[in-house]
Amino acid sequence: MKPLIQKSVVALVLGTALISLGGCFPLLLGGAVTGGVLVASDRRTNGTVLEDNTIQLKSGNRLDDNIGQRAHINVNSYNRQVLLTGEVPSEQDKQLAEKVVAGVENVRNVVNELAVMGNSTLTQRSSDALVTSRVKGNLVDARDLFANAFKVTTERGTVYLMGRVSQREANRATEVVTITPGVQRLVRVLEIISEDELARMLPPADAKK
Repeated sequence: MKPLIQKSVVALVLGTALISLGGCFPLLLGGAVTGGVLVASDRRTNGTVLEDNTIQLKSGNRLDDNIGQRAHINVNSYNRQVLLTGEVPSEQDKQLAEKVVAGVENVRNVVNELAVMGNSTLTQRSSDALVTSRVKGNLVDARDLFANAFKVTTERGTVYLMGRVSQREANRATEVVTITPGVQRLVRVLEIISEDELARMLPPADAKK
């Protein structure tokens, strides 16, 4: 059965005014035992990881050729599903960016989250880097999650989660991310797998956790 690609938005109700932040800082958490917390290895095959890296490189080059410096576009690929974030000056550029990336070899899906607005500032991007760091720490601290199953990207206060996870893991990660300071909104761009498939991926000792 083909895994379900889930794109969902979790909005936060905040007691203070929303701050518009910018910049995309992709982060892939490392596979190791950190502070006594077990972190699973990447759930993609080595070949898929290489494909994702190639997709990101080729997409960036083609976007530079077609759109250039008038836009700020970030490309993240996970299991050949591509997430576009950042800012473009027009709706035409937004659609062009999606078309360009969709034409890259091995891309199976494009999630276009580009905003039609002016480019974010370095200050805004630094703020997003801090949010990403906080999310990473909270995912690692959550002992019932395998942090490396998630790829984290932050853009203008919106956190994007990519990865191959079970529905249970997706729901738990939502709880963790939405209480992280600085997170204004959560968008889950996740490939949902069954608990049985997850168990087959993990070493026996890990599957029991």
